[in-house]
Amino acid sequence: VPASAQAPKPEEVKPEVPALTAMHDVIMPMWHDAWPNKDYKALAEMLPKIEDHLKQIERAELPGILRDKRPAWNEGVVKLRAVVADYRAAVKAGDNEALLKEAERLHTDYEALVRVIRPVLKEMEDFHGTLYVLYHYQLTPLDLPGVTQSAKTLKEKMGPLNAAALPDRLKDRTAAFEAQRARLSAAVDRLLEQLAARDTIRIREAIELMHMEYEKLEQVFE
Repeated sequence: VPASAQAPKPEEVKPEVPALTAMHDVIMPMWHDAWPNKDYKALAEMLPKIEDHLKQIERAELPGILRDKRPAWNEGVVKLRAVVADYRAAVKAGDNEALLKEAERLHTDYEALVRVIRPVLKEMEDFHGTLYVLYHYQLTPLDLPGVTQSAKTLKEKMGPLNAAALPDRLKDRTAAFEAQRARLSAAVDRLLEQLAARDTIRIREAIELMHMEYEKLEQVFE
């Protein structure tokens, strides 16, 4: 059955990895309680849980919507594995200074892995959810009613995305973000124009262009 003949499963369009979310249960007390209080005993006692969460993350499958993130995800998992090994070594050696340092690194590398799968803005995540269905389920073979509905939804979602502001840590990317966001917005409008004209070749081209402009928007933060 071609992908377009079926609807994606709900979990396929959610940019989530449950195993990564679950690890937050140990990262949070480690970083907010044990680390600032220099509670070396608590940090050492967290090791088995940290190792167990790492195993779950190593086994985790990315949902379809995150297929493009696989190389960055794999790289992040390798880093996480390395820092957990160093954390383990610090615990075994009873080296408290090293343990503090590795706990800080573990928090940093965990947050970096979260950022790999979670778009910078909620509004981008919302837009991408619809774009994923259009591009991977409605383009081949071309499902004109589906594409038309998705294009209208994307136009609606472009409103909140156009109004969204970057967080303070990314203020230096604002100019590049706004310029690329304008190109994406124009590409959405172009798709709607081509749908009205009903030229299937140009509709396909407009979809490809819009998909590319969205990818370039994500690349602003890489």
